[in-house]
Amino acid sequence: MSGRVRVQGQRGHLRSIERQSLVFSPDVRLVRGRLFTDRHSLAQCKRAGAPCRAVASREGGFTLLELLIVISIIGILLVLIGPAFTSLKGGTDVTSAAYTIKGVLDTARTYAKANNTYTWVGFYEEDVSSGTPGTAGTGRVVMSIVASKDGTKVYDANSTSIDPTRLIQVGKLVKIENIHLGLLPLGTGTPPGDTFDSRPSPTPAPANDSRFGELNGSPTAPTTNSQYPFQYPVGSSVPPAQYTFQKTLQFNPRGESNINSGLGVGNVPYDVKRIVEVGLQATHGTQVDTISPNLVAVQITGFGGNVKIYRR
Repeated sequence: MSGRVRVQGQRGHLRSIERQSLVFSPDVRLVRGRLFTDRHSLAQCKRAGAPCRAVASREGGFTLLELLIVISIIGILLVLIGPAFTSLKGGTDVTSAAYTIKGVLDTARTYAKANNTYTWVGFYEEDVSSGTPGTAGTGRVVMSIVASKDGTKVYDANSTSIDPTRLIQVGKLVKIENIHLGLLPLGTGTPPGDTFDSRPSPTPAPANDSRFGELNGSPTAPTTNSQYPFQYPVGSSVPPAQYTFQKTLQFNPRGESNINSGLGVGNVPYDVKRIVEVGLQATHGTQVDTISPNLVAVQITGFGGNVKIYRR
């Protein structure tokens, strides 16, 4: 409505309110010359029989006691479900790490076959709390792929390492946080062997010669360090080593895998491993989570080079 609005004042006199434009919603009323914005306030003013100011109120609300009770309930729920979220995060970490490791192994094998050469994958576990790269410890897994420049094995029976000047780096250094390479409970090998508990056992025996775990601990797997470790970085000018990979997996030009890259104790050649396993556990900082049920085993077949992930 436009123009003038005539309202009744307190003493029965008519007053005019000059407005260019007034638009009223269903909840707006004029009572005794006052403007009200909701029915609740309007009713209160009528009962009181006195002038009231225009107010915007709502029905209901919380008392301080009610608010404190709600906050207490929320706090209790957070305490109860907190471990579940931690377990969920740990499960996500180990699953992501498993697929990262699978990708590294697939890359190394594919490169060896495509370029008719030898490749090596190095495993190293370092202290996640240390600011110095290469500090042995727990909490971060480091992986590196190198390849022979000329297609040969590079080393021989008299070698004590793989000459870094005859190697090239394949891809970048891979670092996986919040992960420990552990020795997991062995699978039963019960056919069809598609679950974590029924997965094939690393072979040939002893199992620790056919899997990676506890790289800096005791027992350690593989049970001996490689006779032919390699360093990172590599290059023709022999750069200073940041990492020395003592635990390695070798792929030959046919794509077959071999732990420790060559000769073991007593210069006895290692056979191609039928099944090699990498066990993964979640960590919190430098502490291994031994309570969480989230365990993952990454297995690679020696001859076929196929990689499969088993998760509990």
